[in-house]
Amino acid sequence: VLPNGEIFNGLRTLRKDNTGYDLKQLLIGSEGTLGVITAVALRLYPRTDVRSVVLAAVESPAQALQLFEILFEQCGARLQAFEYFSGDCLDLVLTHAAGVQEPFDQRYPAYVLVELADTADEAALTALLENVIGTALERGLCLDAAVSASLAQLQALWKLREEISEAQRADGPHLKHDVSLPIESIPDFMASAEARVRALYPDIRPFIFGHFGDGNLHYNLSRPAGADRGWVAEHGAAITDAVLDEVNRYGGSISAEHGIGQLKREHFLHSKDTVELRLMREIKRVLDPKGIMNPGKLL
Repeated sequence: VLPNGEIFNGLRTLRKDNTGYDLKQLLIGSEGTLGVITAVALRLYPRTDVRSVVLAAVESPAQALQLFEILFEQCGARLQAFEYFSGDCLDLVLTHAAGVQEPFDQRYPAYVLVELADTADEAALTALLENVIGTALERGLCLDAAVSASLAQLQALWKLREEISEAQRADGPHLKHDVSLPIESIPDFMASAEARVRALYPDIRPFIFGHFGDGNLHYNLSRPAGADRGWVAEHGAAITDAVLDEVNRYGGSISAEHGIGQLKREHFLHSKDTVELRLMREIKRVLDPKGIMNPGKLL
């Protein structure tokens, strides 16, 4: 529904349609500043009842990238998830979350949770994953690995990743950044971003996790151990400036999933070039000349 009350119907479900501008994509992600989406058309896929998961320990983000490359090469579309989290994230989960346990006999610097999925033949899928992980171990692309042998084990491995946000909440206020980068740049970004934030505050505690296979990181930082709970609010602006400047330096995005709203507006305006911003403002004026749609957000 457009600001003037007109209805734009973009519910066509054609796989291919190259007739002019794709207006529905213009509205998706506009945060309500161009109109209100009131209906959607969904594409359905066969349910992937067959799943196999492995938790792999890695030495570094660079090793995680090498592991991703071999999995992507050999598993293709079956690769449904490639989730990265640091050893500090695991420590936080084991401290604050209920019903979780140590995945290995020793701790490692970081971990990758890999899920393959298919519509049939669970044995073949598990064999494929075990073969690829075996090759990775032989080549030194991971340090250790645990493959799920049952649904309960699969869920237990996923729980280690899924409880990170709640464990952070229990730990106290965190400075959160939802960023995306070219996948091949993630290791270099993580090294340079940590160097910048530690130059500001050497005792800051990074808790990095996210959808590595999509290039999406939740680059979260917590106050130094023993610091007051108001530390993040007091020092967060300078830290965020440093992190997002590094994101822009690598050609990334300062908001992968969560949008701009008001909190990220100034960083958004600095991250886009003048041509992009001019076009966005002109589109906004054409569709919403009175500025009534979600005012104060985005632009």
